Amino acid sequence: QVQLVESGGGLVQAGDSLRLSCAASGNTDCMSAMGWYRQAPGKERELVATITSGGRTNYADSVKGRFTISRDNAKNTQYLQMNSLKPEDTAVYYCNAERLKLHYYCTGSGDYWGQGTQVTVSS
Repeated sequence: QVQLVESGGGLVQAGDSLRLSCAASGNTDCMSAMGWYRQAPGKERELVATITSGGRTNYADSVKGRFTISRDNAKNTQYLQMNSLKPEDTAVYYCNAERLKLHYYCTGSGDYWGQGTQVTVSS
């Protein structure tokens, strides 16, 4: 119903910056809040940041002050600007969108997820 595709990951050094993008397609009016999660090997997936359709944001303490989440509703795209990257930020980053029953055709259950994009921070 909704497809999410991440891009922008890569290999960088500590202190560098990256900008992740997540393009949504399909029935995008069946989603509301969006966000980013990350998962390192052997660890649980954890929240990085969320943003509502109105622009309210929330950040994990570990990234607050370094990462900025934003969205462009006209382009159905959200972004994660990551500055001052640390080796601890190394993970697969997943785009997330909240599924809400905003219309009769918004069927199914559970949030939408992208395929993930790898971020590796060396040093």
